[in-house]
Amino acid sequence: MLQKIEAIIKPFKLDEVKEALNAIGIRGMTVSEVKGYGRQKGHKEIYRGAEYNVDFIPKVKLELVVAADQTDQAVEAIMKSANTGKIGDGKIFVMNIEEVIRVRTGEKGADAI
Repeated sequence: MLQKIEAIIKPFKLDEVKEALNAIGIRGMTVSEVKGYGRQKGHKEIYRGAEYNVDFIPKVKLELVVAADQTDQAVEAIMKSANTGKIGDGKIFVMNIEEVIRVRTGEKGADAI
């Protein structure tokens, strides 16, 4: 069985997370720049004397598909390397994947990741 891990992290933690995943043998991932908010609900900033709310905080979203037996190790690597101990460190989502197909070769399942 395969599982997809989506992690929303602080942008400056990306290299550290990538290195931690590489260290456990996970090489492939998709990275997107995203914006959002959770419990912190943004913050206030002052620009040219005017105060305004910044509702959406810049984050990085990682997406990777791993074999089920690698999931716990991958989640642990992300948690340790993305943690700053401060609010807004992010979230990790894990979901089951029914099928993966490599477009170039037609390989399926674990062979395609």
